[in-house]
Amino acid sequence: MLEHTNAPRTETVRLAFEVPPALVDKVLEAMRAYGLREESEAVPWREALNIRDEDLPATFLRGARGRENLTQKLLSELSGIPIRHISEMESGKRPIGKKNARLLGKALNADPRLFLSV
Repeated sequence: MLEHTNAPRTETVRLAFEVPPALVDKVLEAMRAYGLREESEAVPWREALNIRDEDLPATFLRGARGRENLTQKLLSELSGIPIRHISEMESGKRPIGKKNARLLGKALNADPRLFLSV
């Protein structure tokens, strides 16, 4: 079983939700009673997660592998890519490249373009 090993990046969580207009004041009052505060503008997900554009392919690769519940070893067997290369691609130390993106896309049931640099 795969387990999360990274500590949370922040001590707070931002939530967004929709309420009927008639309940807005009541919901805001309840939130304030719990010490929560309003935030008037949304934060882009890349900023919230502190992910740079050059980190996206590695992030997508780790996420897709996690979604499919695969170890690096099993992904290596399914894709034909050496496990060391998968590890290096996930850590951003090795570029993924078109050929490997196609192999990973097939093995992970994902669009290969996700694994290429922006």
